[in-house]
Amino acid sequence: MPLSEEELRLLEQMERALVEEDPKFASTLRGTSLRRSARRRAIAAGVVFVLGIALLMGGVMIANHKVGFTIGIAGFVVMLASATVALTSMRSQHTAAAPPPGSDDPRLHHPSRGGFQVIDGGRTSRLRRPRRGGRGSAGTFMERMEERWRRRREQGGF
Repeated sequence: MPLSEEELRLLEQMERALVEEDPKFASTLRGTSLRRSARRRAIAAGVVFVLGIALLMGGVMIANHKVGFTIGIAGFVVMLASATVALTSMRSQHTAAAPPPGSDDPRLHHPSRGGFQVIDGGRTSRLRRPRRGGRGSAGTFMERMEERWRRRREQGGF
């Protein structure tokens, strides 16, 4: 059932108010402008990285060792800085494109279809798998070590 004209008008007013009040949050909800700017930064960093390689190679080829060494170091620093910028922009692009946690994105449940599976980690929620030796899981590593220590003390081994 489509929205009525009154509902559409109210929705547009709310959207304009959100953009005026918090433009960064609104662009995050849209997701397009943040991804686009992150992609631009990553591409520019890639171009600057190639220029850094050219500086490094040019420094190696220069006959004057002091000048060549300085140019080579400058090329390496340019490469390092551009790689850092590229990685941070790619991370921000990935987080801007990712759905919020807890959403029902089907890609989260199908890792074979290009998404990642969400795994709840931590010590308390660790899944225990049976060991391959035929016996079932006897607990965590520390619990098994404590059990061995207790058995040794009871048997008089220590």
